[in-house]
Amino acid sequence: MTSPPNAVTPSREQLLHNLYEAAELEHNLMCTYLYAAFSLKQGEAEGLRADEAAAVERWRREITAVAVEEMGHLVAVWNITAALGSAPRFGRGNFPLDPGHLPARVVVKLAPFSDATLQHFIYLERPEGSAETDGEGFATERLFTRGSAAPRVTPMARDYDTVGHFYTTLSADLQAFVAAHGEAASFCGERGLQMGPSELNLGGARPVLCSKTALAAFDAIVRQGEGAPSDSESSHYQRFAAIRTELARLRAANAGFQPAWPAATNPVLRRPPKPEGRVWLENPAAAATVDVANASYGLMLRLLAQSYLLPSPSTEKGLHVDLALGLMRAFTPLAEHAARLPAGPSNPDCHAGVSFTTLRDAAAMPPGPAARRFVIERLGELADAAAALHAGEQAERTGRAARQLQTLRERAGRGLDLDAPVSAPAVAAAPPPAPPLPAAAVSDGIEVVQGDKLELRFEAQRCIHARFCVTGAPKVFLANVQGPWLHPDAMPVERLVDIAHACPSGAIQYRRKDGAADEAPPPVNLLSVREHGPYAIRGALVLRGQALGTRATLCRCGASRNKPFCDGSHHDAHFDATGEPETGMLGLPTDMPPTRDGRIDIEPEPNGPLQLRGAIEVLSGTGRMVCRVSQARLCRCGGSATKPFCDGTHTRNGFSAD
Repeated sequence: MTSPPNAVTPSREQLLHNLYEAAELEHNLMCTYLYAAFSLKQGEAEGLRADEAAAVERWRREITAVAVEEMGHLVAVWNITAALGSAPRFGRGNFPLDPGHLPARVVVKLAPFSDATLQHFIYLERPEGSAETDGEGFATERLFTRGSAAPRVTPMARDYDTVGHFYTTLSADLQAFVAAHGEAASFCGERGLQMGPSELNLGGARPVLCSKTALAAFDAIVRQGEGAPSDSESSHYQRFAAIRTELARLRAANAGFQPAWPAATNPVLRRPPKPEGRVWLENPAAAATVDVANASYGLMLRLLAQSYLLPSPSTEKGLHVDLALGLMRAFTPLAEHAARLPAGPSNPDCHAGVSFTTLRDAAAMPPGPAARRFVIERLGELADAAAALHAGEQAERTGRAARQLQTLRERAGRGLDLDAPVSAPAVAAAPPPAPPLPAAAVSDGIEVVQGDKLELRFEAQRCIHARFCVTGAPKVFLANVQGPWLHPDAMPVERLVDIAHACPSGAIQYRRKDGAADEAPPPVNLLSVREHGPYAIRGALVLRGQALGTRATLCRCGASRNKPFCDGSHHDAHFDATGEPETGMLGLPTDMPPTRDGRIDIEPEPNGPLQLRGAIEVLSGTGRMVCRVSQARLCRCGGSATKPFCDGTHTRNGFSAD
């Protein structure tokens, strides 16, 4: 993008005002795309033919992927706002937007998937100069002008024809501002408050350091979606257009093809003072479902706002982001369930739908114990409400949401210390060691034998029979014998320690009694993807807040009876998965991070992936570096098309795991 030759230098206030509108715009587009995706039917059980079900599933994934990219755009805008020294904008107007919030020809409202809704999405994402028309029923009520030609000290809204045009103008404004004030004065915000790869992996989640990185973020937004050239196959415009083509083909083959439920257009939870264009949800079950969904969405916004007041990297900032993303994963099945419930007697042919209601203010609270207490209390209220909803509905989707919210409640209770001071940057420290077990005992499935120089421990449930022990130390580990089989004094202690370190599963542990140091976390945290097998991970491991040691093998086939650990079931299940994912897959970073060791928190999501947070170098089975990340969601259902990373397949293949 290049600046117009006569660009007027805007004030910082005007620049921030425009960024606030950009945040609202991206936020609104994300909500409308998700709403349409939630309304789509799923499978032949919901009235689709086999070929139609496959196509609709592709559309759901495509529309959801576009919505996720809009979230990346939103984070990019938030980061630029923070870099300029301001607090990002998290609020927005409730649907449908009143005239004047956006330019006259940009209409935003919640509507189920249909030919008209799809055409509206195409129109919103159209490149400049496109002849695309808006979808039927989406025309503006009246044309108006928001801007003013007269100079104003008060920030004024801008008019623009396309979203791409808006970002081009915003880019020019930023260049003019930096030219007038200089790089250092322009980008005076605290960099550590921004969101980056340490918190989440999204295309736009990169810290903004200067005008070059800010302009690159604007340019990426335009190229990826809004205003992208018409020949860009991956643009939002082209992806929506491809759905339009396939929809027309399927409708030609079956005139009665209805890919979506008749969800409400602009649903509301109370009798609206202005009923035109809104659907009041009178059905108690639908209203209760939308109520829990909206409350989860509201807390998600507040947690994201809170994360922009916490330093990066820090354990608390990462936890806030994880809880926010977890709330969206609870929100999704509730929103899908709402689209399948009747709206009420006033709208007999219409279903309900989640309304994305925003509070008067979603601002963050001052960091500290009071803010943590609020999060813990609110998650408890949401978990209780979801449990009560599921008790009445007994639906698969409400059950999934209730389990997710209960898990988030427990995680917040473990991770948010009400007595701790304001969060400080995370320190690469090992978790506390497990307390020693009594001599010659079996406790919690761990067999303990005392030697002269060390205490040897064996946890049978974690053993994957890698056989380093019985082949490397056959006099210590006696295979296939009756009676005592562990003899820690049968070989030199240093050699035995090396054998223990080679055990990938952590089934073999030890405690030194001779004054020498116990096993320390490795200098580089490593995650190895085994061919047709598990994940082998090394680091200062913490599972659900409890110290785990430094070695573990984690199930990725979905068949283990000892989840999250591998128990060898991948052999019986004939699990087929490469151990050689490509380097830099999914655009993940390969650059050397400043910190390569430290604590790794492992949180298994209910019926979902393994959430890892901490510096991790992902390796192929042959030791090749795949990527270096600071957080990841690893597939453990065995079905992801982007192994080793989750792609959401667990929500469709019946994967079950606490």
